Amino acid sequence: MRRLFRRYFEFAAGTRPLLVSFLCVLLMVLAVFPALPINAQMIDLKLSYDLAEIQQAMQKYGAQGRIIYALASPTVDTLFPALYVTFFSGLLYRFRPSESLWMTAFIPVAAGLWDLCENAQITAMLLQYPELSARQVAVASFFTSTKHVLSAAFEVTAVLFLLVYSVRKFRASAGQR
Repeated sequence: MRRLFRRYFEFAAGTRPLLVSFLCVLLMVLAVFPALPINAQMIDLKLSYDLAEIQQAMQKYGAQGRIIYALASPTVDTLFPALYVTFFSGLLYRFRPSESLWMTAFIPVAAGLWDLCENAQITAMLLQYPELSARQVAVASFFTSTKHVLSAAFEVTAVLFLLVYSVRKFRASAGQR
């Protein structure tokens, strides 16, 4: 299994997969998700929420918006984690400061798996509305909050790795002059 992930990370770290996955992530964030006619902020984007907030959001979505969101969550919003996992795993793997840090590429994988669990919770809430419980919403909110923490972890790690790479590249080029 470890070897399989290593091969996936090596693939994702290639220039073409990095570029394509980055462009696809941008397309999803800037065009696809904003175009969903659900009339309110997606639940996925909230840092956390409670029953009252979810009931209010569900009312704003309306029957049509809930159906669209319930269809988008297990389809379009399942493709999205695959794209950002590929991009960030490839980025972390390619720009890791040392070989021993190759396993940091698993952070986006964990976030992506957690995101899929969140999507299942959100879809269930959309389909069960108005029969929602505070416990169900709390579980969904936990998945959402944890996904955001994991996402912040891989995003900060990627920035740090890119900074280390840039500093090393700068020093190497300055030393050649």
